[in-house]
Amino acid sequence: MSTVRLLGAAGALALVLASPAAADKRGHHHKPKTVKVQLLAFNDFHGNLQTTTTGGIRIDPATTPPSSRPAGGAAILGSYVRELERRNRNSLLVSAGDLIGASPLVSALYRDEPMIEAMNKIGLDLNAVGNHEFDDGEAELKRMQRGGCHEDEEDCDGFEGADFKFLAANVVRKDNARTLFRPYAVRRFQGKKIGFIGMTLEGTPSIVAPSGIANLNFLDEAATANRYAKELKRRHGVKAIVVLLHEGGFQSIPFSTNPASYTGCVGLSGPILDIVNNTADAVDLFITGHTHQPYNCVVDGRPVTSASSAGRLISDIDLTIGRRGDVKDVEARNLPMYAEGRTPLRKVDELVKFYEEKSRPLRERVVGRLAEEDITRAADPDGSRENALGNLIADAQLADTAADDRGNADAALMNPGGVRADLTYLGATPDQNGIVTYEEAFTVQPFNNLVTTQTFTGAQLLDVLKDQWCGTNSQPTVLLPSSTINYTVDLSIAGEILGAPCAGAANPVSGVTIGGTALDPAATYRITTNNFLADGGDDFQSLRQGTNRTTLPPGRFDINSLEDYLQAQSPIAPPALDRIDVTP
Repeated sequence: MSTVRLLGAAGALALVLASPAAADKRGHHHKPKTVKVQLLAFNDFHGNLQTTTTGGIRIDPATTPPSSRPAGGAAILGSYVRELERRNRNSLLVSAGDLIGASPLVSALYRDEPMIEAMNKIGLDLNAVGNHEFDDGEAELKRMQRGGCHEDEEDCDGFEGADFKFLAANVVRKDNARTLFRPYAVRRFQGKKIGFIGMTLEGTPSIVAPSGIANLNFLDEAATANRYAKELKRRHGVKAIVVLLHEGGFQSIPFSTNPASYTGCVGLSGPILDIVNNTADAVDLFITGHTHQPYNCVVDGRPVTSASSAGRLISDIDLTIGRRGDVKDVEARNLPMYAEGRTPLRKVDELVKFYEEKSRPLRERVVGRLAEEDITRAADPDGSRENALGNLIADAQLADTAADDRGNADAALMNPGGVRADLTYLGATPDQNGIVTYEEAFTVQPFNNLVTTQTFTGAQLLDVLKDQWCGTNSQPTVLLPSSTINYTVDLSIAGEILGAPCAGAANPVSGVTIGGTALDPAATYRITTNNFLADGGDDFQSLRQGTNRTTLPPGRFDINSLEDYLQAQSPIAPPALDRIDVTP
């Protein structure tokens, strides 16, 4: 068995499971020949090329507001990677998914090609696909690996794709059961082999647009890891196995309230526990992601790490590979990637500055003003889960489709997971207070979804609202409504049907009005969403019942609806949180 050491801030925490030294037939003990391998790991980078978009690491949560230090971004991460690589010639840089997707404008404007280029320059070796790698569908993800022009381009600047390998062990084609990318990679270090199995979460289909993954199945994570761990051992003689998994967990003490927890482990919960516990002992280490949380844990006797998001942390993991090729020792720690006093990696910094300058006119364009108040994603404390920014986006999409000559919309619904950042009143300088730039608006809605309107009966709309709790939900997914929708939800009934099959489940929603008029189950209504929801995203299967589907003209996306609404309504205040009433 291996030795597992999880090093905290002082490098003191250790869990030791040691084996005796090997002995020959005469009883003489020999020190086995070992190889030290350094793994540098991160996750959920999401195209955050610039340190200005990553957020910081809080260093004193007691202050108001909590003080933090800037951290992350591509050039800062690259600088630390170069420094760490100098410690050990046997180094490998790996990612546990969501390298791209939901990216800031500097990368997203150019279809995340800048992010791939930056990682090529930093020297990323392997990336397990995450759910956001599928945001633009299977074909576009293949282009990220192989290079070439986007399907909408007749000519492009010679994008060459990723120098590193995408891994997707549990993503298989429906027609032939072959994996989308290689399931694993084997790397050699001084004659010792390490196998890396890469996976995304099995639940990916419920959180990406179904149309982009129609030919793909997503398999159970633990079963897939067990299959390929066995194959690595039997076919390749690999005894040291690492899983790069885009699924994770949460500490009971949040990173935001206890900065020291970035390299600790207190009360880990979440899907990662069942996955690790159901994975064979042949797997020695789990490098995880998806939850954007930092932790450095031991589960079932094996280390499990996660490095927050956006390159703010890196998991620095030292493996000792024994004479027979098995893992004898693991030491893991999460290191902050502070930007202050750090010289960025020059060639990456130059790349980022090139794209910053190229995108500057669009990024800095003023699209609206706030009326002396933030508009945020903070949930209404009454339990309805409404938030002002989601309501505003629903209003914006309704405004863009209410007068659509292809079928006027009556109401709009917005998925909360599609609202990625707040709009804040305070600017960098007093004269910038209240200004909303295109970049800030895009950061709120970075997916370029299509604004889609469909026809539903009143009864079907009630099913849509019930879907917020039933089905595969482990937590409520409450859609943010436009001002034309009002209803009451019974929280006790909602809790009873959470995660239960929708068929036959009681509906906690009552008293629905559309435009101030009581909902008629037999009448028809035009309801606007984005195309992700319209295709059944977030497991809103009832939204697939819509008919007479229309979208805004080609080249027009949800960000355009938001931009136009901000311009028309400025200075704009937060919408009231009065669209969903609750009863206990």
